[in-house]
Order: sequence, then C-alpha cells, then structure tokens
Amino acid sequence: MDALNQLRSAPFTAAMAEDAGMSRRQLRRLLARNDLRQILYGVYVAASVPDDLTLRANAAALVLPDHAVVCDASAAWLHGIDLLQVAELVLVPRLDAISVDGHVGSRRDGVFGGKRTLRADEVMTIGGIRVTTPLRTACDVARLRGRLRGIAALDEFRRRFAITEADLRAMLPRFAGQRGVVQLRELVALSTDQADSQPESWVRLLIHDAGLPVPQPQVWAWLPERGAARMENAYEPLRIAVEYDGAEFHSSDQDREHDDERRSALCEAGWTVIVVRREQLGPDKREVWLRQLAAAIQDRQPRALSKRVYARDPAAPSYRRRQTTQPRR
Repeated sequence: MDALNQLRSAPFTAAMAEDAGMSRRQLRRLLARNDLRQILYGVYVAASVPDDLTLRANAAALVLPDHAVVCDASAAWLHGIDLLQVAELVLVPRLDAISVDGHVGSRRDGVFGGKRTLRADEVMTIGGIRVTTPLRTACDVARLRGRLRGIAALDEFRRRFAITEADLRAMLPRFAGQRGVVQLRELVALSTDQADSQPESWVRLLIHDAGLPVPQPQVWAWLPERGAARMENAYEPLRIAVEYDGAEFHSSDQDREHDDERRSALCEAGWTVIVVRREQLGPDKREVWLRQLAAAIQDRQPRALSKRVYARDPAAPSYRRRQTTQPRR
C-alpha cells in the first residue's frame, strides 16, 4: 500500500506524509497531477474525498493549538456557509483563528491570528475543534468585513440557523464601543431570513445604498398560463423585480430558454424584470442597472398632485347645487 492509500480517508500535513513514507517531491507531484488537493494552507487530502463539515473541521484541527477558536469567514465555512471571495475560490484560503484565555495569537503561516474575548456561550465544537457559534460568527463577519459580505452573512445565518432580528439586536450591546458596531447595527436592520442566495443579498444592499426603496426579498406572482412565479428583490405594487442570474443555474441553453419564457410571461402580465449578472456588481457596471431601476420606479409610482383634492359626497347639498346650477353666460 503506497503512502497516498494510507492517507486516503483523512486530511494530513506534509509532516504526516513524510512519516507515512511520502517525500516532499512525491507530495508536489501528486498535487500537480490533481491526485491531492490542498484544503487549507499546509493541509492536504486525496482529491477523491468529498468535502463536508467533518473534513473541514479535521483539517483545521491539524494546524491549530488547543486554545485557538476558529472565527469569522472560516467559522462560517465550518458552519457550512461559504463567504469566500472570488480569489479564495481558486487559491487556498487562510484560516481565521483567534486565541483566547490570554494566549498569544497564532503566527503560523496561513493563519490569521489575533486575540479576542469570547463568552462561553459564544463557542461551540464542530468535529473536535472550537469555533464561534452561528450567532457570534454572523455578528463578527457583519461588523469586521465589508458591507456586502456582512449582509450576506447575516441573511445566510438567519435563514440556515433560524436566527431572528431580535437575536441579532440583543447582541449589539456586547459590541458597544468596538470596531464595526455601527455597520453591524445598520446591517441588522436590513437583514432578512428570506434571501435565497448571497448575490440576492448583495443586490438588495446595493439598491439600498443607491438611495432607492428596499425591495421585498421574495414575491409571488400568478401568471395565467404558467401558474405561480417567484421573484427575488421585487416591488409588488409597482410590478418591478430585480433578479440575479448566477452561472450555476442560468448558463446552459435550457436555463436561458426557461428564463426567457418565464420573463416573457411576466412582461405580458405587466412586470418589468431587471436582470443582474456577476460582472454587473462592480462599481462601474452597477450604475447602469441601478439607473434603469430608478427610472422604472419613477415611471410606475403614483403621480404627485399639484394641489390637494378632497372627495365629495354626492348626497351633500353643496354637491347637488354645483351640479344643477347653470353656468353664467
């Protein structure tokens, strides 16, 4: 049995590979052939091993001391919520881990260290490794990372773990005077447990930040020939929706055909659907669809009256006199 077969079922470090008889050169060759993959910095696993929370926790446990607690985006990752940025989907992400109980923050390569004060009820164990709880993780990401990642974290954790806005608000005094608490307070008020995806959360926040009315996360419309259709980020009274088309579900010919048929039916039912794709989320491209949305809202909102008009009762004497009085010649 070769070294790879001995290490097939679990993550391992380079030192563990050497103990099993695999040289560094062999390790690099197996990585180049895609027989192995690097799941964390300095931690490897056979390419055939499927990714799951247990595998992630076991990988993290190999490189962290006992006093460390996984936090922030890495904690979200262990909880099953992927908040990694685009570059981190290609490169091996570093591990966010803080030291508690007075220990010095980790200086290990591939680990973002540091110290933080955590309460006992803010730490849990996943696969033998200590990690911040879903509620604490959501708050930390929302206050310490960018706004887009922050709103995505709050929405995802609320949906996956049934965290309420009241739960999040109860945490705010915990961070009084700490970095990012103002951002956290604002994002909590904008969060929802109805968003289906992180890009959907991004789009909703970008609409808010542009000074436009915040849409409803999910709206259902009845189409005569198709039945019920669900739209994300929609203004039901105005019949306007802003939908994000990700590559996973909107790139094949069949997907595009379905999208075209559905949106044609919505258009016939009086809806305006603005489609946003990933490349349109950047600072330059987003202005185009945001202007389009602003124009659609302006076009469909009720017209302002030049003067106040009161309803009149046809039975009132003044109304009857006005109707019967002949105009002066």
